[in-house]
Amino acid sequence: MKPLNLMHAIAVGAAMAFAMISPASAAQPEAMSRGAYLARAADCVACHTVADGKPFAGGLKMGTPFGNIYSTNITPDKQTGIGGYTLADFDRAVRHGVAQDGHQLYPAMPYPSYAKISDSDLASLYGYFMHEVAPVHQANRPGEIKWPLNIRWPLAIWNRMFVDMHPYASDAAHDAAWNRGAYLVQSLGHCGACHTPRGVGFQEQSTGGGSEFLGGSTLDGWTASDLRGDQAAGLGRWSHADIVAFLKDGGNAHASVFGSMIDVYNNSSQFLTDDDLSAIATYLKSLPPSHPDAPGWTYDDTTAQALKHGDFSSAQGLSGRAGAQVFRTQCASCHGVDGKGLGDRLPSLAGNPNVLAEDPSSVVNLILNGSQRVVRHGMPDSYRMAPFRLQLSDQEIADVATWIRHAWGNRAGAVTAADVAKLRASTDMSSNQVIILKMR
Repeated sequence: MKPLNLMHAIAVGAAMAFAMISPASAAQPEAMSRGAYLARAADCVACHTVADGKPFAGGLKMGTPFGNIYSTNITPDKQTGIGGYTLADFDRAVRHGVAQDGHQLYPAMPYPSYAKISDSDLASLYGYFMHEVAPVHQANRPGEIKWPLNIRWPLAIWNRMFVDMHPYASDAAHDAAWNRGAYLVQSLGHCGACHTPRGVGFQEQSTGGGSEFLGGSTLDGWTASDLRGDQAAGLGRWSHADIVAFLKDGGNAHASVFGSMIDVYNNSSQFLTDDDLSAIATYLKSLPPSHPDAPGWTYDDTTAQALKHGDFSSAQGLSGRAGAQVFRTQCASCHGVDGKGLGDRLPSLAGNPNVLAEDPSSVVNLILNGSQRVVRHGMPDSYRMAPFRLQLSDQEIADVATWIRHAWGNRAGAVTAADVAKLRASTDMSSNQVIILKMR
């Protein structure tokens, strides 16, 4: 259950303008109930808890182009939470986007994905929230969207046009592991909500079967990665083990979690069983590339040799000397002159799919605002990307970002000072800080 991102917000606006077979679940970790495990897989805590607040009591502020909304209390308190919800009420809210009193939920609640949750898993989630979550008496905060934009009934039209309300059905052409992975990715994990580009109605272009699904998308100043088989900007060069490591440990030799994915990792993916992580990897590795004709990536040592000898002018990159100098003085100590970083803690920039993405938003955002805290298996990270918004100008950030996107064999588009200025104006360091939330 994720914060409302820009694409979700636009989907709400578009709607206003229009005025199973359950795969067998792997064993849950010891001391965690099935319902608690499923709530982890769905990352419910991320949206429904605020810093220093009680778990699932709501109140998280979510910005939209029309005004702010706040996540709701989903503890079993009967007056302010969902304690009065029947299983049917819970089903209607989670899988159909309709609250107990009949009002439509904004698609900030990813019910277009949760619609695929199986009946048995939904019942387990209901049992968890009714009997294991501590009730918290905390009134919901009203939204700040003004009339008439706060009228919600047009969302029902949007749902009919764009949302498939049928639970996931196993595909007989694939084995149990593939189906388990597909189920987790498409339903509880709601990966498509961020990683799938949007169509004319700002809906996900496809929900599991089309070539656009999980093909990458840009929202909230971040580029959600291409999770398909593209060789450069996708997962084509990643092994099955690489994907498992990324989800379990927060990084691998190719990349590490950043942006909104840190929240997913901190609260969700690292808690999944090895069997489920393997199933997810099996499913993702089966997805063909969105752009099969796009060029691949091969490491080029020219950049490293030039930097080692201080020859900034001959180092690869369109921004030449200026970008190379910024990199050598500000970045090389962590990411290395060879661009290969240091394991999964200090990520590689050479061949990193996020560096090679068509949209450079993530690269620029990370340089501007740094990275959030990653907590691996209860241990906070020791090394994080530092913010450079105060040290570097828009032009310097544009130079080094362009240079990185053209070094070590990388071949991606240039970044302009205007690109940086736009992200600088719409982001800040405080907005990128994450609060680590523990489900109690």
